[in-house]
Amino acid sequence: MTHAVLCEDLWKTYQRHRPLGVKSLLLGADPPRDTRFAREWALAEVGFQVPRGRSFGVIGPNGSGKTTLLSILLGTVQEDRGRVSLSGRVAPLLELGAGFHGDLTGRENVFLFGSILGVRLAEIRRRFENIAEFSELEGAIEQPLRTYSAGMIARLGFSTIIHSPADILLIDEVLAVGDASFQAKCHRALREFRARGGTLIIVSHNMKEVTEVCDEGICLDLGRVVDAGPMAGVAARYQERMAAAESGKIKASAHAYR
Repeated sequence: MTHAVLCEDLWKTYQRHRPLGVKSLLLGADPPRDTRFAREWALAEVGFQVPRGRSFGVIGPNGSGKTTLLSILLGTVQEDRGRVSLSGRVAPLLELGAGFHGDLTGRENVFLFGSILGVRLAEIRRRFENIAEFSELEGAIEQPLRTYSAGMIARLGFSTIIHSPADILLIDEVLAVGDASFQAKCHRALREFRARGGTLIIVSHNMKEVTEVCDEGICLDLGRVVDAGPMAGVAARYQERMAAAESGKIKASAHAYR
């Protein structure tokens, strides 16, 4: 089976700088401890494959390296070691409003974002009515983006990428924005995209969503893959670990005040 996305032994370092005081310089500084938000490696030994036409989820706590991974796949961040291979055209939706400009109208932003995705202007013109109709923003499409709500911006962004001639979609949390009916509409569009041979990589904190959309996936923690396999099992085990960790915090807090 042909792989649309391949990552092998992927490493990405943080440029961590910790100033040393006189005491530390004289006595020697202890090596800094790795935490979720301050560690040497953003990603370490990360590897996975996504066959063409499949959907792949990436989950994990905040600061685990999920967005760094997507940025490397997109090519906006360079890995230090390892190999990344993507077969096909890529369309990202990594941040709400990314690629848009607040002073431009919805229509103008479709052309701007589409151009950033590498879509020819003639192709954007041909697809524009479908994009506007899918977003359900026809009544606001000539208004400046700064007048849009977060949900409206999410609608416009998703509508643009799902109508782009992309082979691989990289999506980071954006499906969590918007009402229930539009989220259901997005899920249907993603299923149709996959049926056409498209490949999805989705980062989400919504375990129900990622389980419904994704076939397989990984869980990251401190930049490393700590679990991998069918998405339903990976998500269930992650929730169990998070619940156990939260229970431990509550017990520790209660013990401290005895």
